[in-house]
Amino acid sequence: MAYVERINLAIDQVVSHLGEPGGLRLTQVSRAAGLSPFHFHRVFQALMGETLADFVKRLRLEKALVMMCHGRQPSLTRVALACGFSSSSDFSRSFRQRFGSPPSRFDIRGWRDTHRSELEAMVAGSAERLHLERLPAAHNPDGFKVKIHHLPARRVAYIRVRNPYRGDAVVKAVEGLVAWAERNVLADGQWLGYQWDNPEITPLESCVYHIAVEAERFTPKGEIGGFRFPPMVVAQVEIRGGVDLELRALQWLFGVWLPKSGYVPDDHPCFEAFLGRPFAHGTEYFELHAQLPVRRS
Repeated sequence: MAYVERINLAIDQVVSHLGEPGGLRLTQVSRAAGLSPFHFHRVFQALMGETLADFVKRLRLEKALVMMCHGRQPSLTRVALACGFSSSSDFSRSFRQRFGSPPSRFDIRGWRDTHRSELEAMVAGSAERLHLERLPAAHNPDGFKVKIHHLPARRVAYIRVRNPYRGDAVVKAVEGLVAWAERNVLADGQWLGYQWDNPEITPLESCVYHIAVEAERFTPKGEIGGFRFPPMVVAQVEIRGGVDLELRALQWLFGVWLPKSGYVPDDHPCFEAFLGRPFAHGTEYFELHAQLPVRRS
């Protein structure tokens, strides 16, 4: 089994059990990867650039930031337990160590604005291609319409792309997965793009994007991983246009529709559900459904 495949299994174990206190110890994650704890520790750090403990803590803190952004203001104890910390004091201590401020005094809006500006600059390329001024309340100049869909459990084959906002790594991953899917007669399934990270929270260089195709029967191997999503409810918006339109749709979903909807984000990534194959119309124009997993508040 290739090391990339083993690390994929380890990461899937982490994101599937992130909210379980003590449930992501080195021995458990290394067992999922099929490596001894000693060798796993070295391999994981070499490939990911951080230790397993640092990786888990970072994901938990970033999940906490997301919870602090949306819905009714939750208590620190609720946030701590939902994100896998043993107590609110453990959460507050870890939060202060990473961000230099206790969670109760953290400027979450300033943090998001900074990361949003970095994302806009990275994706835009030039001011003419991207217009992401903050939308006023209830304003919907693009005419976005939300449909609520109940999706069944799905298994996907994926390629994980690190630092997806630079270079052509995503395009190459799409080409690789399409070629693999064609060889395995899976290319006509539903194609998805998703990332567990929120680029308004996570530094862009630490984000990871997944290009995936729904497929029940296949054997993960090498860079081709496998993951099963449970049934979920999604708020869906149709997008036919450029990346600027997609980013405006997400901004509208989170900033305008969500606060008045009676829903809050669920613990799943947002999905790009492509209409046809990914990049079927090139890299400047997309036809897809943006899907935000939600649950009743």
